[in-house]
Amino acid sequence: MPRTRRTRVARPWARWPTKRLLQLRLKDLDLTIEGTWLAGCLEELVRELAARHLLIRPHAWLSDEWFSPGGVPGIAIPFYLAHPRLMRLERAQLLEVEGGTHAECMRILRHECGHAVQHAYDLHRRREWQRLFGRSSTPYPESYRPNPASKKYVQHLRRWYAQSHPDEDFAETFAVWLQPHSDWRTRYAGWPALRKLQYVDRLMRELADVAPLVRSRSRVDPLSKLSLTLFEHYTYRRALYSVEYPKTWDDDLRRLFSNDPRLRGRESAAAFLRKHRGAIRRVVSRWTGEYQFTLDTVLGDMIGRCRELGLRVLGRDRQLLTDFMVLLTARTMEVLSKQGRRDWIVV
Repeated sequence: MPRTRRTRVARPWARWPTKRLLQLRLKDLDLTIEGTWLAGCLEELVRELAARHLLIRPHAWLSDEWFSPGGVPGIAIPFYLAHPRLMRLERAQLLEVEGGTHAECMRILRHECGHAVQHAYDLHRRREWQRLFGRSSTPYPESYRPNPASKKYVQHLRRWYAQSHPDEDFAETFAVWLQPHSDWRTRYAGWPALRKLQYVDRLMRELADVAPLVRSRSRVDPLSKLSLTLFEHYTYRRALYSVEYPKTWDDDLRRLFSNDPRLRGRESAAAFLRKHRGAIRRVVSRWTGEYQFTLDTVLGDMIGRCRELGLRVLGRDRQLLTDFMVLLTARTMEVLSKQGRRDWIVV
C-alpha cells in the first residue's frame, strides 16, 4: 500500500495499546482522506469516469462503513482505511480489512460510485431500469439467499451481492461496466446479465457530458460527528457479523495442524487455507454436489478457528490439502444433515 505524508503524521493514539485505543471516540481520531492512499484511489476513480465522459464527481468522506446515501451522489469510506494502525485494529477485531488493498478498494469504490450515479441522475425512476433491475423502493431484506449458479446477475463483490436488492444489482452491473479492460461482453456472453450490462452501456453513453440532476454535497454520518468509542463500534460490528467460530472441529483441526510453539516459523494454518480456499471449495463442491457458498461458510468458520487456536502447517502441502478436503467434505455434510442449508447472508 502506498505510504503518504498524511499517514505518517504523528498521532498519539497510533502508539497506544489496543485496550486504551478502543476507549477513543471515533470523532476524536481526527482523520481525513486528504493525503492518504485513499485520495489516490479516488483520483483513479475520477480518471475512469472522465474516460467515459461522465461528468459526475462523487465527493467522499470518512464514516463508520462503506455506503452511498439515498439522494446523495457521494461515497462514505470506513475510517480504518485512513491509517495503518486502524487497519491493524480492524483486522484484529473483525479478522479482515474490507477494502484494505488497492484492488479491493477500487472494486468497492466502483460499486459505491454506481449508487452515486443512480442518485445523481434518478436512474431508478426510469421504466427500463425498473424492468431490468426491479424497483428501488423494494425494502432491503435483513438477509438474502443467493444462488451462486445464477447467470442473471454479474459477479463483482463477494457473496453474490448483486442478488441482495435492485439497487445493488445496478451498482454491481455499473462497477463491472466501469472497470477498465473488464471485457464484459466476452465474460458475460450468453448470460441474461448481459442485457443489464448492455443497458448500462447505452445509458452511460446517453449521460456522457450531461451534468448531474442531483448535486447535493451532504455528508451523512461523517466521522467528525460519530461519538461512539471504538470499543462500542466493534462490539456492535462483532454482534452484527457474528464473529465467533464454533469449536466443533477443534479436534479434527489439531490432527491436521499444530500449535506447537517450536513451529512459530511455519506458515499459519489460516494463511494456508486462505491461499487454497478457491481450489478447496471447487473440488469439494464437485465431490458433494453442494453450492460453493455453503462450503465457503463452513470453510470460513474453520479458517477463523485455526487463527484463534494459533495452528501452524505440518507436513507436505499436497497431502495436507487432500486431507483437509476430506475433512471439509465430511463436516459439511454433517452440518447440512443437522442444521439444513446455511446459505442466508445478512445484509
